[in-house]
Amino acid sequence: MEHAERQQHGAAGQQHAHVEGQQHPIGIYLKIWALLFVLSAASYLVDYFHFQGYLRWFLIIVFMLLKAGLIVAVFMHMMWERLALLYAILVPTLLLMVLLGIGALEADYTFFSRGVFFVKGLL
Repeated sequence: MEHAERQQHGAAGQQHAHVEGQQHPIGIYLKIWALLFVLSAASYLVDYFHFQGYLRWFLIIVFMLLKAGLIVAVFMHMMWERLALLYAILVPTLLLMVLLGIGALEADYTFFSRGVFFVKGLL
């Protein structure tokens, strides 16, 4: 008899634990969806108003990163995750971006150095 009561209590506890899971109101998702729509519209307006040069690329990249950040934070539930998991996602990404930036600077230096030495050899 005791065994049957423990099983019922255990099953009720499991159901109770399942019900206590984190629930997010639908309003958050609708607000983020609307904000993503506004950011997408702003991204399209960059081309509509014919922005050129570095301003165009800067605005496109800023809007792209904002949209990606919102999607990861809310729709992938990273906003509610533990800090260790956030560090596991963000730190490698930021490190990769820094290394790509360093590589781009080094590539420019190498390109201009070769130009100097090859032009010197031709003259």
